[in-house]
Amino acid sequence: MYLSRRPNNIPFELVSNGSVATIGAYDGIHLGHRKLLDNMLALAHANGLPSVVMSFEPTPKEYFSSSSPPARLMRFREKVDALASYGIDLFYCPRFDEQMKNIEVDTFIRQLLIQSLNIRHLVIGDDFRFAKGRQGDIDQLRRAGRALEYEVHQVASVVEGGKRMSSTAIRQALQAGNLDDAALLLGRHYRMSGKVIEGAHLGKQLGFPTANVNLGRKKSAVMGIFAVRVSGFGYQSLDAVASVGTRPTFGGTKPVLEVHIFDFDEDIYGKYIHVDFVARLRSEQEFDEI
Repeated sequence: MYLSRRPNNIPFELVSNGSVATIGAYDGIHLGHRKLLDNMLALAHANGLPSVVMSFEPTPKEYFSSSSPPARLMRFREKVDALASYGIDLFYCPRFDEQMKNIEVDTFIRQLLIQSLNIRHLVIGDDFRFAKGRQGDIDQLRRAGRALEYEVHQVASVVEGGKRMSSTAIRQALQAGNLDDAALLLGRHYRMSGKVIEGAHLGKQLGFPTANVNLGRKKSAVMGIFAVRVSGFGYQSLDAVASVGTRPTFGGTKPVLEVHIFDFDEDIYGKYIHVDFVARLRSEQEFDEI
């Protein structure tokens, strides 16, 4: 998969004959996202064109709520890895800034979709809005498509058990500790991934060494103590317990992910691991003494 953060970095030869694109935050890559991606990939294969996911970094919701952003389900690297494993050809992710916030509908379509991506097909969800003040909608995309020779394919939301699958619904389930509901919406256990970093060795001093992972996000979707499974670095599934919190007993202020893998004593500093959250055990607790 080719990653581009700027339009002049998109290889012309990749999209010279056109492309099939979808646009969205794609935070979490849940079942609703997968339906969009499946439709987009099917169109790309049928037409012999490259598949493109367009998103923004930071996400628009993060930009407009910078003081209290929504909890991010995926770090940027996790999103890149997930899209690459899905078989996407190009991930186009320009920066969302003041200029992007004020982009007009026509400019968005002509500059981002036509000039940058040369789209022939655009796959979007039924609630898609874009451009300044969210003024752009599906009807405007279709009208422009008739003039600029691209087709718009609208994909209905996925509903399971009366719940519309969305990143917001997953955040709500995770924050409430309902990991089963979150897994239903995601189609898998909620996962955090990252590189194991050097910590203060507090767990080791207590007899329970932990692998510390930098969360890489302003706000975590989960907080507390969890039963988890760990994979990566040559292992498929290791039972473990994890803490996501600030470690108040030790005077911490910044949330970190700490994982104690049962019956495991290998050195995994610098290794990239995946932590799948199976069940929430309790809230973080502050103790009187270490």
